[in-house]
Amino acid sequence: MWLCRPGLAGDPCAGALSTAVEAADGLRTIEPAIASRNGRFDCFYVYPTVSTETGSNSDLTVQSAQVNVAMDQAALFSQVCDVWAPMYRQITLDGLGKAYIDPAPGNIAYSSLLSAWKDFITHYDNGRPIIFIGHSQGSSMLIRLLQAEVDPNRALRHRTVVAILAGGNVAVPIGRSVGATFRHLPLCTSPRQTGCVIAYSSFPAEPPANADFGRPGQGVSIYSGQTATTGVEVACVNPASLGGGSADLLLYFPVARASGVGMSWVIYPRMYSASCRNRSGATWLEVRKITSRLDIRPQLTQALGPAWGYHVVDINLALGNLIADVRGEETAYQAQP
Repeated sequence: MWLCRPGLAGDPCAGALSTAVEAADGLRTIEPAIASRNGRFDCFYVYPTVSTETGSNSDLTVQSAQVNVAMDQAALFSQVCDVWAPMYRQITLDGLGKAYIDPAPGNIAYSSLLSAWKDFITHYDNGRPIIFIGHSQGSSMLIRLLQAEVDPNRALRHRTVVAILAGGNVAVPIGRSVGATFRHLPLCTSPRQTGCVIAYSSFPAEPPANADFGRPGQGVSIYSGQTATTGVEVACVNPASLGGGSADLLLYFPVARASGVGMSWVIYPRMYSASCRNRSGATWLEVRKITSRLDIRPQLTQALGPAWGYHVVDINLALGNLIADVRGEETAYQAQP
């Protein structure tokens, strides 16, 4: 079952995408709609935990929760790739706690995703370069998939433009850019680099000791079998500045949904900046407000509490940056001999 794929009727990851840029005083400037395109690249997107079904794992029925999150997180990537998003038997919201102590729900979710990947490679793959995109549980399952299917495979590594793994606790040896989670796929350190990983978890300050993100070996790390707590750190790559340092985030948030495909977006420029921080065993993307108290635009909140930080909006608070990252890395990929 495909949630999104080229040619799918009512594909939530495709369609005309109208946007408005909102300034600090609330004034909006409408920008022309951006149509999705059939490019030279494929995106393989795995959505985060959204299923409210009973039991530890969801079924493969496409429901509004999956449609909505695909529109929120993946639709804008249709500017730079053809988006493929499989349905998978993810761990449900009710099953998250059980999955910390029982590997069965996570194994079921991963097995389902692996089947979807093999279906893609067997029946739809045409050898094009691939961008991997995941968030939260989606990143955890993509970590397992990349470890098993891509990282050890030179041909697939060569076809990998970039892997965006937000909120999944990718781990690297302390002070290094490769190792631990992946043997061959390094963290991105330049907009001209390909075959690399963008990974981060966003917080307004240091994650608390009980945080599910930003601290190795705990929380979401468990879903991908990453249990090491010493000698490693959670990776942080600033999507607004792949080379490091602080830079402005380009926030994109949906403001309306239409029937069928397409949606409207509001862009909030010059509102927050971000930089990677590391302290007391935690690594995180620190998001700071850069406007005055007179800014009337909606503010980021820790909707699920301090242990989650800005996790719910990891993708959207940097969506404009991520699209620019992918566009730049595609250019660099095409320039390779």
